Amino acid sequence: MFPATAVQRLSPCSPSEGLTQVQCARRRQVRQLIVDFERDAGLDEVFVVLTLGATAIATLGLLSNSAAVVIGAMIIAPWITPLRATAFGILRGRLKLVGRGLFTLLVGALLSVGLSLLLGRLAGLPDFGSEVMARTAPSLLDLGIALVAGVIAVYARLRSEAVSSMAGTAIAVALVPPVCVLGLLLSAGEWDHARGAGLLYLTNLFGILSGCLAMLAKWGPGFRHYARRSRLSVVSLGLTALLVVPLSGGFIDLVRSAREQVLKREITETIERLLVRETVTVGQNARLDSLLIDWAENPPLIRLVLRTVDPDQPTPKQVAELQRLINARQTLRFRLLVERSAVEVVGPETAPNPREAGRLPLTPPPVPRSRLNPPPPLPPLPALPRPEPLDTPE
Repeated sequence: MFPATAVQRLSPCSPSEGLTQVQCARRRQVRQLIVDFERDAGLDEVFVVLTLGATAIATLGLLSNSAAVVIGAMIIAPWITPLRATAFGILRGRLKLVGRGLFTLLVGALLSVGLSLLLGRLAGLPDFGSEVMARTAPSLLDLGIALVAGVIAVYARLRSEAVSSMAGTAIAVALVPPVCVLGLLLSAGEWDHARGAGLLYLTNLFGILSGCLAMLAKWGPGFRHYARRSRLSVVSLGLTALLVVPLSGGFIDLVRSAREQVLKREITETIERLLVRETVTVGQNARLDSLLIDWAENPPLIRLVLRTVDPDQPTPKQVAELQRLINARQTLRFRLLVERSAVEVVGPETAPNPREAGRLPLTPPPVPRSRLNPPPPLPPLPALPRPEPLDTPE
């Protein structure tokens, strides 16, 4: 329902229509939404300039591996407005509005890919940073974020007091950076990673679109009626559902990687405890230099690099015992290989400090004043008496 202030601002409907004040307000807001969404779906100078600016900023931020710069580009990008206008057109069956919105998004995507590809060729970087690679492996989490962002995008249009949330929505689900990543990867010929960036763009696109449709359908009974009758809504939701298949693989990989990291940390702590303080002791001077786990092997292979002052430690028997203890504390069975890195401790002999009654002196020897601080200032000289003025002869 509308706030009372919104209802009061709208003039009443004709008495012959038999509508209540709230129904009249809803009708007028729907008409205003049609006008607003028609304007949002159009391809104009503002959209082109903001798209080129956001693309340039995002591409340069990706090349410099700066997350802050990429976030700035997300705020500038104007792509959410034609996307939610497309959702409104799908729900209301306005094919002309849907075509305008999709055409605007297509032109924006082509401009972004072309500009980022050009900047990537000019930069000629041999490798890209983490900001680029982070946008090449989408998962179901990205789809969930896009769905919620689509809901907030439409809610901000329906409720004017929530318009401040649009900047956060643009940051949460960015459409421009994945397209820029796609252009950069195409400029470097990395086709496999480019497909991942393209999948992320489609995930955000259809996720926002489906979220917008869901929010519009929830808005009122009239829109729910349109949602049930609209075939375009079914097609849009169906395409979003199809994305679950490739995104599920990314989500499974994400969960597997997280579990492997946790298991690796547990094994590392177990090995350090066993080698230094518990059963398989190789001395307090032993240090765990690195630990790698090859999960492709069966059983997984643990490669351990150990630094120790004794080149014969740990012995093969100790390594076998260490492997047995690790497998006893884990649900998986592992194979352990240890690389012994002998460390030679070098240092001169140094005489002990002097002791007084079996104890070290409580205070250090006094430091000469010239070394500790400058000498105190000399006292000021006494003031000389002023001379009497001489008598001048007349």
